[in-house]
Amino acid sequence: MSYVMNKGKLRLLAPALLLTTLVACSGKDETAAPAAAPATPAAAAPAAPAVAEKVQTMDTQQLRDLASAALRENRMYAPAGDNAMEYYLALRDKLPDDASIKSALTDLQPYTLIAAEQALSREDFTETQRLIALVEKVDPTAPALPRLKQGVTGSMQVAERRTVEEADKAKKDAETRAKQQVEQQRMAQQQAAEASAAQQLAAKQEAARKDSERQEAERQAASRREAEQRSAAQAAAQQAAAPKPAAAAAPTLRAVSTPAPRYPADALRSGTSGEVLVELSIGTDGSVTDARVLRATPARVFDREALNAVKRWKFEPINSPTTTRRTLAFAPNK
Repeated sequence: MSYVMNKGKLRLLAPALLLTTLVACSGKDETAAPAAAPATPAAAAPAAPAVAEKVQTMDTQQLRDLASAALRENRMYAPAGDNAMEYYLALRDKLPDDASIKSALTDLQPYTLIAAEQALSREDFTETQRLIALVEKVDPTAPALPRLKQGVTGSMQVAERRTVEEADKAKKDAETRAKQQVEQQRMAQQQAAEASAAQQLAAKQEAARKDSERQEAERQAASRREAEQRSAAQAAAQQAAAPKPAAAAAPTLRAVSTPAPRYPADALRSGTSGEVLVELSIGTDGSVTDARVLRATPARVFDREALNAVKRWKFEPINSPTTTRRTLAFAPNK
């Protein structure tokens, strides 16, 4: 049969594999967890049959062919439902007295044991239990079975404890982060409140500063107006006390055009009257080159319109520039 061609190879490798398995087993026995009832859902679930149902329904010739192909392709114990172990176990169920089938299973068992150890070390408990079921079906009294089963139970408990510890740690971390977030929010709110209070205080201080500056500006403006009024009054008094210019100089100025000043609208509405004494500087061409207010009653009401008017006045040409004064009267009934 096809198995005979591979049997020699398997028998040569079996002792080395068995030695490797024994070494691995002896190393793990020292740290194996004590047997206990597994608490994980995987351990509580009913074990799947060692040989897949579809394999069990195959005839002997089909099983032999598939077993030989699996050996050639190094599918000794995996994948589930398509490996040499399951095919030979199904053949043994159909041909229990066939020595070659028993020999093949004996040769394949060390490979399966090693694979179970490897699956257990990477905590692939489903695969470990499947491989243990294959070994147990080959030989229920195999020495490695109790240790492997105990290892699965202990490892699953360790994994479960680790999962619980990780969940507890994650929960504590989440609680810590939540507390930190609450504290950060509280600090942020406190800082925002302090910033708002500081802004309000700064706004009040700025408003007070501006109000103080405005009051100071108004006080200075009032002082300037009072000083100007006193100065104007003093100038008027001085002008009144000053000697009159010689009468002979007056006829030299002959007005050509003296447009009247515009009456300020506010003064007209309030019925305010007054007069402005203006000093004029006249050039040789008869135009007004400069003008300034010497006295105004009331102060700063008719000044601008008086100056605007006299600056448009025109006199006949004269031999030399001269200065004169004119009083412009403002009366609402005129």
